[in-house]
Amino acid sequence: MNPIMTSLIMSSLALGSVITMASFHWLLAWIGLELNTLAIIPMIAKQHHPRATEAATKYFLIQAAASATLLFSSTINAWSTGTWDIFQLSNQPACMMLTMALSMKLGLAPLHFWLPEVLQGSSIKTALIITTWQKLAPMALLYLTHHSLHPATLLTMGLMSTMVGGWGGLNQTQTRKIMAFSSIAHLGWMATILTLCPDLMILNLMLYLLMTVSMFMALIYSSSKTIQDLTMMQALSPTMTALILILLMSMSGLPPLTGFMPKWLILQELITHNLTMTAVLMALSALLSLFFYLRLSYVTALTISPTPTQTKFKWRLQPKLKTTAFTMTLTLSILLLPTTPTLF
Repeated sequence: MNPIMTSLIMSSLALGSVITMASFHWLLAWIGLELNTLAIIPMIAKQHHPRATEAATKYFLIQAAASATLLFSSTINAWSTGTWDIFQLSNQPACMMLTMALSMKLGLAPLHFWLPEVLQGSSIKTALIITTWQKLAPMALLYLTHHSLHPATLLTMGLMSTMVGGWGGLNQTQTRKIMAFSSIAHLGWMATILTLCPDLMILNLMLYLLMTVSMFMALIYSSSKTIQDLTMMQALSPTMTALILILLMSMSGLPPLTGFMPKWLILQELITHNLTMTAVLMALSALLSLFFYLRLSYVTALTISPTPTQTKFKWRLQPKLKTTAFTMTLTLSILLLPTTPTLF
């Protein structure tokens, strides 16, 4: 893609999210979301093959429908309250429609079907943007309106998302689809805790972004599009192989690692609010996710693919990508658990 067009698209992407996060007026928030959507579509479609075109079309239709629903809900609220202020959301049907619109934008179950297909049709770098940056604006709106949202709806959708994210990832061989279902499961945890403790949702979002960015960087570094490609990681970098194993365990939420922190705090908060059954179901759904993370780590680090002589010493060569950002995000994704007492 032309460098000028790339810089224009990336700046539009950033501007759209910033406008939505900084807005107090519903129309301004809607403009930010639309700018965000229109900026990402050329990035999805730039590969010029049918899967990319299909992914771009699906993404556009879903996001346009969600934006229209959001605008409709804000109009109903303005009609009944006389104000377009985001914080003055008091009309119940408008609250329900807003929750559905933002859930569709994020990809929460049962409105999640577009996310794995769109990620599969995009390049790995575009998939990284869709699963990280594109979640910020809808999450900011959910955070701003959390006092008006319906807790039972969000709890149900969060629980469904954790279940669907776990079950959906079990039968996948494409790394981008696995990351899509992983994203759905993580967003389910965030949706569950949003109305009970919004600050905990922000913490979960930050750690999710850290772990997802480092995992996608590992996939970009190793050019792994399927699980089979991950078997060559040992020839590419033995150090990376061990670190990816630990990163996958962190994403699944095993205790000594960073990923355990949000799950631990969310389950504790749910039990404090006497939602013990929800906490038990969510803890069990985490085991489903753990299964496919274990499968990935088994293929990556615990089995060594037969390698011809010329690739055996590939790890001695200079890496194609700069590894500074990857090193920082990977370290934080693994070692942040001891900071838990300072946060909550």
